[in-house]
Amino acid sequence: MKRSLLAVAVLAVLPLGAHAEDLLQVYRDARAYDAQYAGARFALEAGREKLPQGRALVLPTLNLTGSATDTNTNFESDNPTLNPSFNRDARAYNGTLNFSQPIYRKQNFIQYDEAGYQVKQAEATFSQASQDLILRVAQAYFDVLGAQDTLELVRAQKAAISEQLAQAKRNFEVGTATITDTHEAQARYDLSVSQEISAQNDLDVKKRTLQQIAGKEYGALTPLRPDVKLTMPTPNDMQAWVNMAEKQSYAVQVQDSLTEIARLEADRNQAGHYPTLDLIASYGYTDQSGTLFTPIGSKVTNGQVGVQLGLPIYQGGSISSRAREAAFNYDKAKQDLENARRSAALAAQQAFLASVNGVAQVNALEQALVSSQSALDSNKLGYEVGVRINIDVLNAQQQLYQTRRDLALARYTLITSRLKLQAAGGILSEQDLERVNAVLAP
Repeated sequence: MKRSLLAVAVLAVLPLGAHAEDLLQVYRDARAYDAQYAGARFALEAGREKLPQGRALVLPTLNLTGSATDTNTNFESDNPTLNPSFNRDARAYNGTLNFSQPIYRKQNFIQYDEAGYQVKQAEATFSQASQDLILRVAQAYFDVLGAQDTLELVRAQKAAISEQLAQAKRNFEVGTATITDTHEAQARYDLSVSQEISAQNDLDVKKRTLQQIAGKEYGALTPLRPDVKLTMPTPNDMQAWVNMAEKQSYAVQVQDSLTEIARLEADRNQAGHYPTLDLIASYGYTDQSGTLFTPIGSKVTNGQVGVQLGLPIYQGGSISSRAREAAFNYDKAKQDLENARRSAALAAQQAFLASVNGVAQVNALEQALVSSQSALDSNKLGYEVGVRINIDVLNAQQQLYQTRRDLALARYTLITSRLKLQAAGGILSEQDLERVNAVLAP
């Protein structure tokens, strides 16, 4: 009967004809709308371009240049007998094809290796953003459900207090109760009105937060099943989750790639002292109708093949300075990696403890709910027979509704803690969200 009354209260706060959206649908809406996720997706595509850019440094280059000129020369001699005047129009066409293939350029080869780690970093960053979207959607979804439950329970408590207030007034009129009972019930009723306003405001705020992520204002969300049973995490071993987080959490993967990039960058700057060797070739063609000195045209072709050696001797100490700078950056990156591992381990420990303790808290609150209901029934009966006063009933009612609210919020917190634990281990995916969606009411 109590569940039926609560269901009626839920329906009362929903618009008529509202279609309840489940967690998975809200996630799909957010994946198509969320700007933060879209930005991460484009950052991934940009990061993947580092690989062809790095590959280009070790592949040959081929350039074609050409030119066409028209030169008009008008020569007027002061002594035509010795040096006759003339007007000459000369045209020249040039084309050159240049080829270069690095044979030994250590810096380029190292930079190509860097590009591979830059792609890994971009992919890990996007995977982290994907997990973050799942967490943000789940948190916002259950925040709305929690705010709805709070508002519904506040309204139900207000209705119960209203009944108790009416009963206190009737008892006072017939002389079986004092005016104190009426004043106590009135004070509790006024407080419940204030709590209802606050709960409504909190629900509106939570809905706006979800709308910002998913881009829609949902009339209704599918709640949890009232008989849902939440179990311990698998594996039920904190150290196993810590080891997993230290090795494969995406934050650690991102920093690990950055550390490898810093190491290669130190090697690349040190390679600035090394010589370079390139295979070069060129083929040129010139066609000209004449020159300033002769009207006779010519066609010339020229081909060259050779190797080009470059040896840096002294650049003012800049190469050595950059090498030292890169070495210090590598040392910093190693410390950042260690910090990322420690942070991942701490996140896994916190999420594991929240999951384990959350199960115990839910079980305790479920038992407390039964006890609170029994206490309220006993106090109501005692009030009717005169062994309990009105304040006892009001306190028992408040305890019951507070326990119901705490139980609902504890379930939502437990679910989000479980998702955070999987995210800390780097294994959170859409399939995990589907499993959570399966425990929602059909």
